[in-house]
Amino acid sequence: MGSLLPKLGQLLMDEYNLHKRVKKDVEFLRKELESMHAALIKVGEVPPDQLDGQVKLWADEVRDLSYNMEDVVDKFLVRVDGDGIQLPHDNSSRFKELKNKMIGLFKKAKNHHRIADAVKEIKEQLQEVAARRDRNKVVVPNPTEPITIDPCLRALYAEATELVGIYGKKDQELMRLLSMEGDDASKNRLKKVSVVGFGGLGKTTLARAVYDKIKGDFDCRAFVPVGQNPDMKKVLRDILLDLGNPQSDLAMLGANQLIKKLHEFLENRRYLVIIDDIWDEKLWEGISFAFSNRNNLGSRLITTTRDFDVSKSCCLSADDSIYKMKSLSTDDSRRLFHKRIFPADSGCPNEFEQVSNDILKKCGGVPLAIITIASALASGQVVKPKSEWDILLQSLGSGLTEDKSLEEMRRILSFSYYDLPYHLRTCLLYLCIYPEDSVIDRDRLIWKWVAEGFVHQGNQGTSLFLLGLNYFNQLINRSMIQPIHDDIGQVCSCRVHDMVLDLICNLSHEAKFVNLLDGTGNIMSSQSNVRRLSLHNKNEDHQAKPLRNFTVISRVRSITIFPPAINIMPALSRFEVLRVLDLSDCKLWESGSLQLILKDVAHLIHLRYLGLAHTGIRELPAEIGNLQFLEVLDLGFNFCVRALPSTFCNLRRLIYLNFYLCKVVTAGVLQNLTSIEVLRGILVSLDIVAQELGKIAMLRQLEICLKDDSLALYECFVESLRNLHHIESLIISSYSKETSFELMDLLGEQWVPPGHLRKFGSHVPTQLSALRGWIDRDPSHLSNLSALILDSVKEVQQEDMKIIGGLLSLRRLVIKSTHQTERLIVVSAYGFRCMVDFCFDCGSAAQIMFEPGALPSVEAIEFSLSVGVAKEDGNVDFDFGLQGNMLSLRRSVSVGFYFGGARVVEAKEAEAAVRHALHAHPNQPEIKISVNPPFAEGIEEWMSRPNEAKSSYACSGLDFGRNAPSSLIYSARR
Repeated sequence: MGSLLPKLGQLLMDEYNLHKRVKKDVEFLRKELESMHAALIKVGEVPPDQLDGQVKLWADEVRDLSYNMEDVVDKFLVRVDGDGIQLPHDNSSRFKELKNKMIGLFKKAKNHHRIADAVKEIKEQLQEVAARRDRNKVVVPNPTEPITIDPCLRALYAEATELVGIYGKKDQELMRLLSMEGDDASKNRLKKVSVVGFGGLGKTTLARAVYDKIKGDFDCRAFVPVGQNPDMKKVLRDILLDLGNPQSDLAMLGANQLIKKLHEFLENRRYLVIIDDIWDEKLWEGISFAFSNRNNLGSRLITTTRDFDVSKSCCLSADDSIYKMKSLSTDDSRRLFHKRIFPADSGCPNEFEQVSNDILKKCGGVPLAIITIASALASGQVVKPKSEWDILLQSLGSGLTEDKSLEEMRRILSFSYYDLPYHLRTCLLYLCIYPEDSVIDRDRLIWKWVAEGFVHQGNQGTSLFLLGLNYFNQLINRSMIQPIHDDIGQVCSCRVHDMVLDLICNLSHEAKFVNLLDGTGNIMSSQSNVRRLSLHNKNEDHQAKPLRNFTVISRVRSITIFPPAINIMPALSRFEVLRVLDLSDCKLWESGSLQLILKDVAHLIHLRYLGLAHTGIRELPAEIGNLQFLEVLDLGFNFCVRALPSTFCNLRRLIYLNFYLCKVVTAGVLQNLTSIEVLRGILVSLDIVAQELGKIAMLRQLEICLKDDSLALYECFVESLRNLHHIESLIISSYSKETSFELMDLLGEQWVPPGHLRKFGSHVPTQLSALRGWIDRDPSHLSNLSALILDSVKEVQQEDMKIIGGLLSLRRLVIKSTHQTERLIVVSAYGFRCMVDFCFDCGSAAQIMFEPGALPSVEAIEFSLSVGVAKEDGNVDFDFGLQGNMLSLRRSVSVGFYFGGARVVEAKEAEAAVRHALHAHPNQPEIKISVNPPFAEGIEEWMSRPNEAKSSYACSGLDFGRNAPSSLIYSARR
């Protein structure tokens, strides 16, 4: 309803020249639907089991009417607005031109007649249900302030992890069952432990905590989620890939062949494998053949499941153990609950003490229930009044202490759902399109919300994506989705807990919101009300039938297909009002109808979102220009697409355009695309194209490759950049290795970074003088910079490190110096206070030293070590300040050894010194060693040492040819 009302207002504008009677009917519909919209919001505040049956019926009728009305309006607007685009124009024949104009006038008259009839019919239907509507109006606030993720939430999840796993008693008990400690002779035999407990107790969290703690003691390791309706071959492939067996032929192998390959791969390796969330005994019976009991290297296998019978089938040997998950203690439950709601160290006020205890009693020590309910009671920085706590307590029913069924957990989670504003409920329900255990990319999800019409324009000019980001962050803050952080702690994606997914799937079924089809006849919802489709062919071996007989396919607005369900996709020509089409990761080239699919796509004129990433398309047809309403085009990894067709300039509403690697942009394509906010992966070689960039005033993210070494091209690009005042992320690369330093000089002299710049990357030869210039003029210009990537720096001096270290928000730094650098670079204790991911590669020309207290927040470091320079400068102990330093270091340490001018014995001494310092680190980070250049003397003996499972050796030296883009080489090396 929220997206329909603005369209009815648009329909009343004079430019559409509706008949006076039709305008009057449209105005009646708009007012009536506004009243019904307010009533629907009120109805939505009440759980379905508390609604009167007549009210439910009325709400369903109004919902269907709003869908039908929006279809009518959309079709009318497209027909009227699109007449000029869809009609051919032939300048060689005045007769044809006159004929086309006459046809256009006839079409417009016909369209006006159609909408008059449709509006009249809808009005009559609306009057029929008007007697059943609730006319009470409810004012719902529309927050416009930017919403950030609650900063205490990461600590909260860490606290939950602590209580469930890392430092508590639970992981100690599990470690004891794994026999990882002590002198017991049985510790060398394969040991299996199954963790069992119902949803929300923290089985996965516990398994992950133990996995992270002991993974360094094994040659290879894997953590693979399974889920409720798994595919055997996919699970086996995932295990092999996670173990480090990236063979290209895995997709072609059957289940028995994959089991044999997995058995052979593990036969002589000490492995740690965790298979998470197993529901089916038969699945486990198949997988278990790959894990041989003859392996006496001390391998460990952990499974998690909700089903005790499954756990017993996982532990048939006398050496195996079942670990039953227990609820949190009363003290731990209270600690977790209060930490989420009340400020640090303040404790629970006396007035909330009793109701708090009563709520926790209902939660029964289940972390998921505790966190979700606490998040519902924590409204930003303000604690909700006690009256709302009392209402919540009354709504919880008998609670988990008396009934541990999934239905009771759903009741607890339902409270958090109904505490959401209606627009957030819609966004959360949409997540049921994803299969369980999916890692859901944040940005793609938000853009789909925008295309679906769930994100409504607030203040004029406000980015819809940024409004959607507010929605996403609110769902995290309320613990309805689980955040996934990237390497520097930024939220990049999310997961939906199985219990929450179960809840929203059921709610979606009740609201006829999404139809989930798996190709086996399982359809959730009535076929007569299908508006959104999500296709999961859960079993690759099942020969599903295409949905040819799906009778209401013409009314579907959104379809998302997950591989291999592309085999059951209906013909796109049957969709009449499709707004969202996501085929990402589907292997279109295997379907045999790639060009037919693309041809059909080009005629979906209502389309707002088109996801074609990783589909193997070879070119974009010229007809793509017909998609005049398209807002999001995600082409992702499609290497064969080389250029954009000239008709691309017709996509005036395009907001997001994403490629991987660079696509050629010809003159005139960008000049009309003035609404774009995100533009990734374009290749520019013409001055005029660089000038056109300056017209895209709303651009926030730009990744561009400049093809030529032309000073004129650089000047045009920098001039355009000066007009882009909303830039938050800028990545520049070049196809040419001969690129001069003039581009960065121009940027340093003529461009002032906006204060909201968060990420800057240069994959062209760079001098740090540009960076110094920005900081010297006004340090505030880089006050929000969190990522700085410079992979071809001419020269690095100690003063440069001091300047960069003073950037207070910097969390990721990548500097690769290919030219002369100061022999000793010292990372002091006074800078880089927020640094999480630190990479400094000065090649074979220098060494690096870390002062005590340096990089206090770093979690991963990468640096180069010139053995020859260290020896020449008297660093015979190869002490670089690693031991007893950087106490936050927990993920990895990557050291690139340069042995030019050094003997093998000196190389071994350097490697042993670095390894000794890192093995003594309390967090036991993963150690990665690279050798450059590789040497022959003693290398086989060195790399075959036993018990070196924590190290991985790689010989660098990738060469993609002189014409390869530096960004590709950089990505490959990283």
